[in-house]
Amino acid sequence: MNEPSVQTQGRPEPAVAEVAPWWRTAVFYENHMASFRDGDGDGIGDLKGLTEALDYLAGTLGVSAVWLSPCFRSPLLDQGFDISDFCDIEPVFGTMADFDRLVAAAHRRGVRILADYVPNHTSDQHPWFVESRSSRDNPKRDWYVWRDPGPDGSPPNNWISEAGGSTWEFDPRTGQYYLHSHLRQQPDLNWRNAEVVEAMLDVLRFWLDRGVDGFRIDVAHMLMKDPELRDNPVQPVAERNVYDVQHDDFGSQKHIHDRLHPDVHGVLRAIRAVVDEYPDRVLVGEIEAMGWSDWAGFFGADQDEIHMPFAFRLIETSWRAADLARELDDLDAATPDDAWPILALGNHDRPRLATRLGRDQVRVAAMLLLTLRGTPIIFYGDELGMRDQDVPRERQRDTFGLTAGGRSRDPIRTPMPWNDGPNAGFSTAPAQDLWLPASAEAATLNVAAQLADPGSLLCLYRSLIALRRDSAALREGGYRGLPGAPEGCLAYERRAGSDHKIVMLNLTDRPLRVPLPGPATVVLSTADRGRVGARPADALELAAAEGVVLDADGGEGDGA
Repeated sequence: MNEPSVQTQGRPEPAVAEVAPWWRTAVFYENHMASFRDGDGDGIGDLKGLTEALDYLAGTLGVSAVWLSPCFRSPLLDQGFDISDFCDIEPVFGTMADFDRLVAAAHRRGVRILADYVPNHTSDQHPWFVESRSSRDNPKRDWYVWRDPGPDGSPPNNWISEAGGSTWEFDPRTGQYYLHSHLRQQPDLNWRNAEVVEAMLDVLRFWLDRGVDGFRIDVAHMLMKDPELRDNPVQPVAERNVYDVQHDDFGSQKHIHDRLHPDVHGVLRAIRAVVDEYPDRVLVGEIEAMGWSDWAGFFGADQDEIHMPFAFRLIETSWRAADLARELDDLDAATPDDAWPILALGNHDRPRLATRLGRDQVRVAAMLLLTLRGTPIIFYGDELGMRDQDVPRERQRDTFGLTAGGRSRDPIRTPMPWNDGPNAGFSTAPAQDLWLPASAEAATLNVAAQLADPGSLLCLYRSLIALRRDSAALREGGYRGLPGAPEGCLAYERRAGSDHKIVMLNLTDRPLRVPLPGPATVVLSTADRGRVGARPADALELAAAEGVVLDADGGEGDGA
């Protein structure tokens, strides 16, 4: 098909003539391994449980790619992000054979598997670090960042850890400090050491050879620090990020020397080069919420770094139509030609959507996520409207929350509720043996109950994913904010070829009358399934907290 391009905000509209890479048209799902599904009855989610849940993910929900939280050998002080062997499976999650079975079963269903790549640090139990700390002249000493104390015995600089307190831990045996950007049990690797680089690139090759379809890179912006280790500027007043779960100490500095060093781009190009040795693979990058121009730099000047850097700035935007419209316009303008973002409204480090926005607006958020330009990723349980749940201190697992003044992320990561049975169907283990307590709302908020209710949030997610799959405009089209919407309404259009969709979202608790740019037909509503097929005259009457997708006249469904 050779449709002429239509110019929108400086970006040529795709004519939908070529087959896009799979990751551009996919819907991703973030699986938190320990809390998703327990397949062996020990109270902890695992690879076997995830394999059993593939029919739900692929068939019932309709996602096409699953990102696995870390499932490698680990003491599990940071829920798997403290790795003691990058090339083996942590026994509580299963075996390497279980991993291979998961990949094969997913591929049979057309589902891609992304492994988590945690390159910034290891566990202090990793053999590399055990060697490194054994003596100052050990060959692996420089694999980590070691420095002498200051004249008064103090740490080498003032950097603050994400877990609170100094990033430096003194090692009495060798009389030096080592750097840890997170827990003291997570020493940072020295990516300025060529042997470290090669060893970590070999980790990529190991999992690519086992058939993974790509990686999500943990804290990709942190891999290179200021080589001079200069102090960070101190904030006049400490800032607290209400959109994240961080230690209060962390906001006491401007973190300009312990992350985002320009040299990180060379490292990311090296990582990308390895991934590009394998056809049809993808890199997703976790980077902090930063300005859009800095964010865009992670694609690489020649788009040779991260295929899709997370656009986390959207998570840290207030839920106001004007603010979101501005950020979406800026995101679109900053995205390089032919580049593609990955979009999230929640993840394992952020308060859950239903906690932040409430039950009504979480339906609007679902429509926003699944109709924007970019690849959406759903955090497990958000499709049910799971909320943060208090976890008694004696049941907490997150070491970040157990440090002095720390904030636990456990309330975000409680088990997936599958039904109204014991442990919400998550596990057959005794309740006291569960990884984290089951949802207090599981009797009514679970997969089985929502599948039986056509008006449920889960069924809305299913409908949105199906609509996206069948619409070239929503899968691949350009984005343009629509002017003239009343205060509180976020309105935009997506176009690809002959397919033209309009999205209107009411972010308020009151009805809104929204002018239409032309004749259109309602194809999906978050609030009123009876509206489908309606053809409003010159304006659309949106109920409070309602979102609507319309097919503009002249559109012919899938323009592919």
